[in-house]
Amino acid sequence: MTLQKQAGLAWIIDLGGAALFAWGIADGVAAAAAGHAVPPAAYTAMLGGGLVRAATAWGVPMLAVRGAQATTGPLRATLAQRLLGSGAAPSSGQSAVLAIDHVATIEGYETRFVPARMAAAAAPLVAVAIIACASLVAAGILLGTLVPFIFGMILAGTAAKRASERQLEALGDLSDLFVDRVRTLPILRHFGAEERVARQVGAATREVAARTVEVLRVAFLSSAVLEFFSALAVALVAVYCGFSLLGLLPFPDPETLTLREAFFALAMAPEFYLPMRRLAAAYHDKQLGEAARTAIASVPELPPPAAAPAVFAGVEARDVLIAWPGRAVGPANISIGTTGLVALTGPTGSGKTSLLAAIAGQLSPRSGVLTSVAANHIAWAAQHPLILPGTLRDNLALAAPTATDGDILAAIARVGLSPMLAGRGAGLDLPLDHRGSGLSGGERRRLGLARALLADRPLLLADEPTADLDDRSAAAITALLRIVAIERAVIVATHDPRLIAAADAEVTL
Repeated sequence: MTLQKQAGLAWIIDLGGAALFAWGIADGVAAAAAGHAVPPAAYTAMLGGGLVRAATAWGVPMLAVRGAQATTGPLRATLAQRLLGSGAAPSSGQSAVLAIDHVATIEGYETRFVPARMAAAAAPLVAVAIIACASLVAAGILLGTLVPFIFGMILAGTAAKRASERQLEALGDLSDLFVDRVRTLPILRHFGAEERVARQVGAATREVAARTVEVLRVAFLSSAVLEFFSALAVALVAVYCGFSLLGLLPFPDPETLTLREAFFALAMAPEFYLPMRRLAAAYHDKQLGEAARTAIASVPELPPPAAAPAVFAGVEARDVLIAWPGRAVGPANISIGTTGLVALTGPTGSGKTSLLAAIAGQLSPRSGVLTSVAANHIAWAAQHPLILPGTLRDNLALAAPTATDGDILAAIARVGLSPMLAGRGAGLDLPLDHRGSGLSGGERRRLGLARALLADRPLLLADEPTADLDDRSAAAITALLRIVAIERAVIVATHDPRLIAAADAEVTL
């Protein structure tokens, strides 16, 4: 039994505490009305019922949260792999909404709605059975109000589902727009497009607000339906019990009620609709959770990875196609053995970086055949290399934790960063932040290349390694890559004519 089901079962056990408490009150009221002292058993029953309800109020959320985390933890991990590996959500905004917001929404669904749904399926019947022990007519009244209530909730639930799907769609569009505009903020300011972008964000925000109001409107409608039938049921039970005790019923009384039985039935009547009130309170989580699951289901599953060879034997790509909605890269063909230099060329945005990512196993091609390469055979020098807060030594040692200072200095010298190191005066203890503040774009690229060389892997993937460099430095990096290609396979994405001319083969996208 899952933890969520255990939480739902605990809500059913909560009815036992409610019945115990109601019996204690009813026994005490009956004794007081008869002029007797309230028996100790009544106090004991009230205390015991209160403790049972307090225990379930504490235990249900704990069980539900742990169960939800056990479900959404693996979902979040596999979803991140699918998003990074399939290319199905190329925008950062959409990826963030899917991997963070939608998973959190599903966690809320698992925490609040799933236990409430299980309790709502059984707890009202348990409550009716308990009430029937005191009054069959009161139990029948409660069951009679249940049928129109179910029809009302079905209508409200259908409307809530549609409204929740539209709200999630609007939230995704807003997140996507916001992330994209923040990323390109310097360009937008350069062209004076602030006012136009503000209008776009404002329109997207108003759309989210309008759809949120629509969701709230439906939620209030469903709550009104529930509260109406809940109040009606309790009122009808109260009228019946009162008139029965006074002998004023306009029809023959099918049962004989005592004050104790009537008070017990009346005290338990609100418990009949309480599980459904909890369910209604969590119903919005259900609609959002189902909409989030539908959105996540649209992310393609990753194909099972091909077994990577234990020894690097080169890269072979035949008719490789990488596709996103509305965009495709390829088909591309690449062939390189254990040594050599291949240049990927093409205009900006043609997919050179995406093809490198596919070779590295970070993206799954839509079609074609691509050699599987083990992750420990690949060294990657990115356009924007990862820089962590720490020292220069710390950042370079990421590729080779056992490297000595001599090894690190040798890698720095190979990429031409020795003058920079001497000029800063701090040596390998040069402090860096996550943005690489104080380093030029070319120095950051060479730092990434030095780290890739330090890793000493048989396949080197370099993305624009000579960009942001002056002619002399670019020529030095080109010569370095030509030397490295004698020992290992090198694939570079580049616009540099000098580097293209030095390559053994060119693949144009």
